[in-house]
Amino acid sequence: MQLILVSGLSGSGKSIALNVLEDSGYYCVDNLPATLLLQVADLLAADRLERVALSIDARTAALSTLPEHLATLRKRGVECRVLYLEASPATLLRRFSETRRRHPLAAEGLTLSEAIERERTLLASVAALGQRIDTSDLQPRVLQNWIRDLLGVGAESLSLLFESFSYKDGVPLDADWVLDARMLANPHYDPQLRPLTGRDAPVIDYLAREPAVGRWLEDVRSLLERWLPEIVRENRSSVTVAIGCTGGRHRSVYLAERLAAAFRPHWRVLVRHRHLATEDAR
Repeated sequence: MQLILVSGLSGSGKSIALNVLEDSGYYCVDNLPATLLLQVADLLAADRLERVALSIDARTAALSTLPEHLATLRKRGVECRVLYLEASPATLLRRFSETRRRHPLAAEGLTLSEAIERERTLLASVAALGQRIDTSDLQPRVLQNWIRDLLGVGAESLSLLFESFSYKDGVPLDADWVLDARMLANPHYDPQLRPLTGRDAPVIDYLAREPAVGRWLEDVRSLLERWLPEIVRENRSSVTVAIGCTGGRHRSVYLAERLAAAFRPHWRVLVRHRHLATEDAR
């Protein structure tokens, strides 16, 4: 199991970090008491959860036990990382003033400035355990990208849908990118292939032999490989690539399947065939 422990000062961006991890497929638990770390890790491991993120803040008891607990987890084979977020006092004062939220330690009768410094003192031992990020000058989107880069997450947060369609039925309204395949050789004109679809072996063999089809696929693969990481950095959760041909049965279906197979090892990929689904529903 991979376990990422998120901690840091209130207002420094811990919620943003947890949201990034949750969008990337991590099971997230917020505000976990440090005394329950081992028990919760055992329960989640028993449920066969491979990627877990836990948030621990200054309100939890027994912060001093964290180093010992992390050492125990590592001995058990759990891959542990600690992400600690902080910001300058002036930045935290401004953020709490803008959001009008109460500081978690304000209930102890402290002013906002005193609560911020008290929390910094309580978390001093945690800050030394892992990667520290100063978010003072970072906008939320920039912080999201920093966390993705630091933890090596990103592709898992994007759903990539390859969707075939027929131009006779119109361009799908949900398409982000629309790719035209009507200039490629059309199996429809072969009487033996006409009743088949782009998922059937004879049509696959027919199109695989066409050099232009190979060039089309290579060009589109290069385009997507170049720009999908940039789309992830814009915090998009899904991208629909619509591929159209005249009838939506042969070329577009074949191309959608081939692209899905090419990107599936590295991305969360879905495939849908609009025209075939309409035919099946009749």
